[in-house]
Formats: sequence, C-alpha cells, structure tokens
Amino acid sequence: MNNSDHPGSGPQPRFQVCIIPVTPLQQNCSIIWSTKTREAAIVDPGGEADRIITAVAELDVNVAAIWLTHGHIDHVGAAGPIRKRFDVPIVGPHAKDQFLLDAIEASSGKYGIQGATNVTPDRYLSEGDKVELSGIDFDVYECPGHTPGHIVLVQPDDAFAFVGDVLFRGSVGRSDFPYSNHDDLIHSIVHKLWPLGNEIRFLPGHGPMSTFGQERIDNAFVADSVLGIEER
Repeated sequence: MNNSDHPGSGPQPRFQVCIIPVTPLQQNCSIIWSTKTREAAIVDPGGEADRIITAVAELDVNVAAIWLTHGHIDHVGAAGPIRKRFDVPIVGPHAKDQFLLDAIEASSGKYGIQGATNVTPDRYLSEGDKVELSGIDFDVYECPGHTPGHIVLVQPDDAFAFVGDVLFRGSVGRSDFPYSNHDDLIHSIVHKLWPLGNEIRFLPGHGPMSTFGQERIDNAFVADSVLGIEER
C-alpha cells in the first residue's frame, strides 16, 4: 500500500489518495477520501479484493462508491466483490465499455486475476457528468481510443486527475486491440486533457504520477515537439 502525497496544494488538503498496485499487471487501484468526512471512493479496483478491503480498514475510511475509468479486467476485476462487501454503487465507465465488463469472467484466467466477476455499473458516465465525494466534484471527460468507453475524472480546483490507461508517464495507452483507435487516443489527449492545463497532476492506471505539462515536454508519443505543436 502506497500513500501518495496530497494531489493539491495548501495546508489543509480536501482529499487524500492511497495507491494500491494490484494484479500481476500492477494496476494502480486507488482509494480517495475526504479529509473532512473520511467518505471514500475506490477507483479502478482491478483485483485482490481482500487486499483492498484490508486497506480500507487500515485507513479507517467509509466507502461510498466504486469509480471505473474503463472496462478492462485489470481495472474492474474486484469491483463486483467490493460492491457486495460494502453495498455501494459502481459508477462508470461509459456504456460503450459494457461489452468488456460482460467478458471479465471469461478473460480472468488469461490474466491470472482470481475472483473476478462480470459487472454492470449502477450508473454509466458521459461527457459533462460529475462524480461527487463529500462535496468535492470530479468532472467527467470521454476519452476514447484505448477503449471506446474510457472516461477520465478531473478535479480542477485541486488540479488532479484519474486518467486510467489514456496517458502514462512517458507513454500512452495501448491502441492495438480490435476495438481501439490510436488516432482517437491521441485526439483525446490533445483535445480533452491538454486544454485543462499543464499544472494538472495525474494518476495513471500503471506507473508513477506526472503532470500534463511534463508529458507535453518529453512524452515520446504526445510531447508538443512530437506532434508539431508550437505553442504551449
């Protein structure tokens, strides 16, 4: 279990995030909670449900929801068991990823993720929606390319985002699946994420955190110099 620094700035952070790498794919499952109420959401619980549940107890937070960025098994494999354990809704991703959520059990053996179950969200998310945690709103952006229904969650006041597998430190999400589209992925990053500001600090689905500004400088796939963007 890895407690991250508070994503925002200031002496009294509104929320904190604990990162728990899970599954053989080391996916960044996150527990985010309000520092005022200790109400929490679990973001992309990809597997190892017992470990995530233990972390919730150790953090002494109250889980209110599960948020999903997209339908891949390493991001949703434990969503069903955790929903059952805490009796909370699953929120997201976009409905276009339901075909992936319907195939979780069939693909669990391939990825060595035990106990995974197919899931149907209690609420799908679309562009312009918000998810809320104790009065802290995260804006929803549709960012297809890696999967058709991938969404990104952004807290603009704290300059923080959960980006799933859209963008990584120094790389971008895979687009070699039959349902993926590389051009859509790059469009999502450039036209949905970059306008939010260079200061946005993001937590990807795998690997370390970074900022949009840093990726515009040296990301091998979407740096301004790579894409021929002259003005930052």
